[in-house]
Amino acid sequence: MKYSQTFIPTLREVPGDAIIASHRLMFRAGMIRKLSNGLFAYLPLGLRCFRKVERIVREEMDAIGSLEIKPTVVVPGELWKESGRWDSMGEALLRVKNRVGADFVISPTAEEAFTSIVRDELSSYRQLPLSLYQINTKYRDEIRPRYGVMRGREFIMKDAYSFHTSEESLDEHYQAQGRAYRQIFKRCGLTVIPVKADSGAMGGSGSEEFMVESDIGDNTLLLCKNCDYAANVEKAECKSDYITRPSPENARDAINTPPVEKIDTPEVKTIDELCTFLKTDAKSFIKTLIYKAVNVETDLSSAPGCKNLVKNPTATGAPVSYNEAFFAVAIRGDLDINETKLAAVLKAAEVSLAAEADVVRITGAPVGFAGPVGLESVPIIIDQTVTGMNDAVTGALEKDKHYRHAVCGRDYNAWLTADIRTVKAKDCCIKCGGELYEKKGNELGHIFKLGKKYTDSMGVSYLDENGKSHVPLMGCYGIGLDRTLASIIEEHHDEQGIIWPVSVAPYHVIVIPIKYQGSVQEACDKLTCELEEAGAEVLLDDRDERAGVKFNDADLLGIPWRIVVGDKNLANGMVEVKRRSEKEAHLISPSEAVTEIAAAIKM
Repeated sequence: MKYSQTFIPTLREVPGDAIIASHRLMFRAGMIRKLSNGLFAYLPLGLRCFRKVERIVREEMDAIGSLEIKPTVVVPGELWKESGRWDSMGEALLRVKNRVGADFVISPTAEEAFTSIVRDELSSYRQLPLSLYQINTKYRDEIRPRYGVMRGREFIMKDAYSFHTSEESLDEHYQAQGRAYRQIFKRCGLTVIPVKADSGAMGGSGSEEFMVESDIGDNTLLLCKNCDYAANVEKAECKSDYITRPSPENARDAINTPPVEKIDTPEVKTIDELCTFLKTDAKSFIKTLIYKAVNVETDLSSAPGCKNLVKNPTATGAPVSYNEAFFAVAIRGDLDINETKLAAVLKAAEVSLAAEADVVRITGAPVGFAGPVGLESVPIIIDQTVTGMNDAVTGALEKDKHYRHAVCGRDYNAWLTADIRTVKAKDCCIKCGGELYEKKGNELGHIFKLGKKYTDSMGVSYLDENGKSHVPLMGCYGIGLDRTLASIIEEHHDEQGIIWPVSVAPYHVIVIPIKYQGSVQEACDKLTCELEEAGAEVLLDDRDERAGVKFNDADLLGIPWRIVVGDKNLANGMVEVKRRSEKEAHLISPSEAVTEIAAAIKM
């Protein structure tokens, strides 16, 4: 391809809103252009790179037996109402009506569409396991799209969905997808960190994310210094730094603890203020916060205050669901509540701190004086750390009052005990006890074991060998292709521009004539032809520009090899060859250049 015949509008200036390297360089290298906030068009050079990533993904999906299909981007709203996500997805879901008033969704994800397709075709266990995938456009109405294609509103993803008759079959394919993901990212030249993750709005049980380290990452990762443990902060666990005693010993501790006592704490309501006032540390306190949960799928019929809850209409056989519910959540004073863990425990679409008016209504006290002792209007959820506190200070449900000597099981009882703490750097690894440290990361891929979340709610079934009906288990496996492409640039660039791995480069070689005329032109045309015959993709810079401009553009575009052809070297039968990733060039004959590059691109 001749440079003059393609469309590569390079820029010398960086767009004002381009903060990260990939955003700046994709604009400067003429790979993308912005149509609107969060909406980007791929230009020829960018699309060539994107297709390389797409091809790698498709090859690895095909290799594990996943079958490609092409669902629509516009999906009937009825499918989303069946799954229960029409309301729970919130404003990120772009809803539209057609001319006759029917509801549709501009697909942000494809569980409903794939589940519907399989539901209509599945009848027998002989059809399972089945794995289908798409590489398709999606849209999420992000409040604040940023970082170019790293977080746009419209994007392209690979989504695979598998259907199974058993947990063993689901796990086998889940592991195969995990291996395929590792191979995809390796072929793309990316260093990824697989981490345990929360399933979030997707639902289900097992979940693993594939992260790349990034200073502007949306995710905080906890990694162990001594072993391979890695988890997203939303899912991370740590080794207990408290002792849960056996019941008899716990009972003796409670007996030996003085009776709960209400004390005056004037103008004191924060943990720090209490520490100063009582001359102790935060580990002696129980911090209690009131939370509001939305679309809760946990049965609260036996919970305190359940009579005040409003249930959602639910389909026959579907789990009970509540529009909203309030909870008192207690944790040791030096720790923070992990809202993602809390939402997962409650099977809630969303949790948030209750408004001040709700706190006063529920506790009978101003914000800052909540505590589990005597609180009966809402269910009490306690973190595991609270179970080991047998002489604690906590709010007394009264302004300027606190309790001390509070004992779990004696002075208050929990409706639910769970791990809801936020793990931080320097906590101890749940796996080996080593020290954890933090990194920022961006998610490129995510695999889930969805179980029956969608197949159950959407009525998917099959008959086993005895003619008995069963609901299949489901897995979900996604990769963001735009984000993968941007992440490659984030990992492979320098001050001059992009440094493409060969596997995803727009061209393998750029041939630069000092002046594209006479014998140099003939040599460049011949060299280009021989390189292409050897399997290389070649960009011939035939522009009437200064050599320095051509060299700068070659560095900016990041093409792996540069061959410079000039009169002086050509007179000696030589051309100059340079790897983009290396500082030094070397002189060899044109035929040697062809042999060297052809061998390298086939490795």
